[in-house]
Amino acid sequence: MSRILIIEDELSIAELEKDYLEIDGFEVALELSGDTGLATALEDEFDLIILDVMLPEIDGFEICKQIREQKNTPILMVSAKKEDIDKIRGLGLGADDYITKPFSPSELVARVKAHLARYERLISSGMPKNDIVEIRGLKIDTTARRVFLNGEEKFFTTKEFDLLTFLAKNPNRVFSKEELFNKIWDMESVGEIATVTVHIKKIREKIEYSTSKPQYIETIWGVGYRFKV
Repeated sequence: MSRILIIEDELSIAELEKDYLEIDGFEVALELSGDTGLATALEDEFDLIILDVMLPEIDGFEICKQIREQKNTPILMVSAKKEDIDKIRGLGLGADDYITKPFSPSELVARVKAHLARYERLISSGMPKNDIVEIRGLKIDTTARRVFLNGEEKFFTTKEFDLLTFLAKNPNRVFSKEELFNKIWDMESVGEIATVTVHIKKIREKIEYSTSKPQYIETIWGVGYRFKV
């Protein structure tokens, strides 16, 4: 499911855009001011950003400029201004498209789909995509060996990462400590399986909201561990 960020200070317009996009199957986040919108855009990962030009705190042009300095996320700028100079400025700062108010929600959805498809083609024609596992806010980039929880990067040792990745790639399956030790450490587990428990504890401290009530790695008492999806 593609994730869309809307940065728009007019709540009625923002909610209308959000409703139409969600009906079409998109996951939508909403920010009503320039400063919070910029922070969300830079801290989290989105497939496309719908950015209003006239915003409190920081205007859309500056937001577009700062996003483009760090990310290639497609940006669709929205404005009540019809002057070509504003359109040229937005596109010059790195926006992918520019749409003027008023517009029909169906037109907005069509443009969003077109730009997502275009961006997908560009990505596909370049380097191969990273192998990524995403489950309820947890994003594991197995190619770059990086882990993000709700957009915030978490840092793991080599074996912690290998263990987390193995469990996440084999969800809803129970593994004994012996199986996990043999798979991750690739050696005889006699007298050494306690290291699995230690590594599970460290992983939980980094990704679980409550280590006593884990939402990702579940203990199956007397058997082993299971990654829940």
